[in-house]
Amino acid sequence: MDKDILQITESINKETGLALVNVPSMNILRNQLAAYINELILKDFDKLVFIMYRIDINEKAIKQLLQQATTVSAGETIADAIIARESEKIALRKKHTTYSDKDCNEEKW
Repeated sequence: MDKDILQITESINKETGLALVNVPSMNILRNQLAAYINELILKDFDKLVFIMYRIDINEKAIKQLLQQATTVSAGETIADAIIARESEKIALRKKHTTYSDKDCNEEKW
């Protein structure tokens, strides 16, 4: 399994309460997440809103994406936004960790 997929899956599990494991590809992750989101749209919209707030998905951006999405479901559109945001967070953490490690090697006063 790709390390990035593993990290994104773990982050999504943490933020959503899902228990996705051994996700072999980004496409399968997207499909499983989209199915969950579509279920939330129908059964627990408040929970979906809470999850998107917790993950820090921009409400205006989602509304615009949903209006533009004509060939995919709302669940797929939102899943793509969640995966993109979690990927962005992971990249920022990696960048921050790299700088922190470099600072640790420098002489401190």
